[in-house]
Parts: sequence; C-alpha cells; structure tokens
Amino acid sequence: MIEKMNCFRVVEHFVSINGEGRRAGQLALFIRFAGCNLNCVYCDTKWANEEDVPYESYTSEQLYNLIKDSKVSNVTLTGGEPLLQKKILELLQLLRQDDTLRVEIETNGSVDVKPFMKDGENDNITFTLDYKTAVSGMEERMFLDNYVNLRKEDTVKFVVGSRHDIEKAGMIIDRYHLIKKGCGIYISPCFGMIEPREIVDYLVDHRWNDVNVQLQLHKFIWDPEQRGV
Repeated sequence: MIEKMNCFRVVEHFVSINGEGRRAGQLALFIRFAGCNLNCVYCDTKWANEEDVPYESYTSEQLYNLIKDSKVSNVTLTGGEPLLQKKILELLQLLRQDDTLRVEIETNGSVDVKPFMKDGENDNITFTLDYKTAVSGMEERMFLDNYVNLRKEDTVKFVVGSRHDIEKAGMIIDRYHLIKKGCGIYISPCFGMIEPREIVDYLVDHRWNDVNVQLQLHKFIWDPEQRGV
C-alpha cells in the first residue's frame, strides 16, 4: 500500500469555467491541493489550508487518469500552493507527455518556479504567478527572481485593494519588463475592497497598454463563498 505521505493531498476536484487568466470563461478541470505557506488576508480558500482539512490521496497516475476521464483539456492545479506537494515534479513530468492537455499551475509567488519549468519552448504547462500586493499582508514573502524567469506563455496576476497596490503592480511590471517579455498581465480588484472602475481609470490615465483588468467571473455567476465552482 502506498503511504499517504507519498501521495497528493487533494481537497476537491471539479469541472467549471476558468474565472480568471488567459482562458477565462473556458471549461477547466480544477484540482485543489491542501496546504499553503502563506496566509493572505483575502484568501477565499483558507479552509483548504487547515492542517486537519479532509482530503483524498492520489498518486500521479491516479490524477492523470482523473484528468483524462474528465474529457476536459484545460487543467488548473491550484490550492493552497500546488508546488509544495512532494511529488509535484513527478506529476508534471507525466502531464508533459500528453500534448492534448493545457495545464495551468496557480502559484502564490513565494516559491521558486524555475525548478518546475521546462527548458525551451512548447511547454504545455504554464504558470500563473501571483504578486501579493500590500492588501494581502504577504508582500514580503514574494520570491522576486520568479519575475526574471517567467516566459511569454506565463501569466502574472495582481490582486489590488488600493491605488498604492496598483502603483506597486506597475513598478513590478516595469522593473521586470513583463510587457516586453509578452507575459499575460492581469489586475483584479480585491473583492469588496476596491471598485473595478478605479483600476480602469488608472489604466486610462497612464495609458497602460497590454495590461488586462479582470474580474473573477465565478464570484459573479455564483455566491462568492460557494465551493466547487
């Protein structure tokens, strides 16, 4: 019998639409792993980070079979923090062998993503990297070298709660030449803390090209507290 410590701790999996990012509005299979090394003020999945959260154990092969059985091409690995899973490299190696899949890893920006990236182009695994602005309470935990290593197929997401946060996003975008790299750049309002139009006004005032304002679709379609969507 495989020891649970050698398996993935999965707290939920479901098919829904992507609520944000480059494939917003498209179907995706979400696999949510237990555990996170951060504690963001606005986190809407704190329940998944509790030490005693119920979970199911999966091997890499079982997760791959789950993905294939779903008949959905977009796969989002999320959490928690998926890159903290002990066998994540093994899973990524398996998923890279199937070019019918488009895998997105949602990572919180505190973990070095370089060891998980494939050298060269045509990787079917991409990274959506958070930069935690001040509103999160976790900004000091950001691993800034990540923004040096990002590729054009990767995405950076800023959740902002104030004008100060928007300005900090601009500093990171400029400092690490994210627009020139061709990364996807998305700025989302912290739900209930800032009006989306404030972000739009800032983009207009600064003629901020190639930056996307994005709302979390799932929080408008369903109750913001609803799980499994």
